[in-house]
Amino acid sequence: MKKLIIGLPKGSLQEPTYSLFKKAGFNITGGSRSYFPSIDDESIELRLLRPQEMSRYVENGMLDAGICGLDWIQANNSNVIDLCDLIYSKQSKKSVRWVLAVPNDSDIKNVEDLEGKSIATEGVGLVEKWLKEKGIKANIEFSWGATEVKVPEFVDAIVDVTETGSSLKQNNLRIVDTLLESYTKFFCSKNAWDSDWKRCKLESLSLLLKAAYDAENKVLLKLNVEEENLIKVKKLLPALKSPTVNKLTDDGWFAVETVIDESMVREIIPSLKESGAEGIIEINLNKIVN
Repeated sequence: MKKLIIGLPKGSLQEPTYSLFKKAGFNITGGSRSYFPSIDDESIELRLLRPQEMSRYVENGMLDAGICGLDWIQANNSNVIDLCDLIYSKQSKKSVRWVLAVPNDSDIKNVEDLEGKSIATEGVGLVEKWLKEKGIKANIEFSWGATEVKVPEFVDAIVDVTETGSSLKQNNLRIVDTLLESYTKFFCSKNAWDSDWKRCKLESLSLLLKAAYDAENKVLLKLNVEEENLIKVKKLLPALKSPTVNKLTDDGWFAVETVIDESMVREIIPSLKESGAEGIIEINLNKIVN
């Protein structure tokens, strides 16, 4: 049987990735210590790998496809085929930032002040590329973790990844500059893309993952309304596109459907009811195919 081998990120992105696959219609099983999880699709094999290594294994053909951040693809300078963007991280559906940070009382105010200084980071390749573009020479040290605690005792500055910046603030650090905004990507090797069967499989999987991603935190609202209140109700309804409106068999009544952010439901339903809407139904969504 033909097989598609896909690398999934081990670590902070693991659970959000498993959850996304589930919404896309794929169940992944396997203990937290297993590097070979199972999936309920006999044509797919999975490998759990550190996201820092993912793009290298995809580029050299050891994996057909993988999921990791744009940051590690750029850090490895990997030549891969982009399938789709899946903008999620450990805590949210937001991108993350690689930032230059220093102690609050540091004399470093901008990138030019890094000349001859020492920097600790896990993303050595990213920092080297960034400093080269800026024409700055500095000593870059690889950090195995707990990067925030290394300034100012061991290094002058750090470059670290952050979602909210709260950890940096807690460690009395301030952000000087942003090197890169990164988000999760689904990508494949050139060899996989050149295979008709693998390309078809990858395009289908990409469609389902993106549809599941787009449906997160969205709901479908269905309601009935009399013609005299239709315009008033429609004005209350934000939507991906215009609301769907259909005549009912009862004269003067219409059925209305629309997709909205789940966070808006608690505010909009009372307003819809007050404006004459009846039979309001909220439905959770698994996929939105655009």
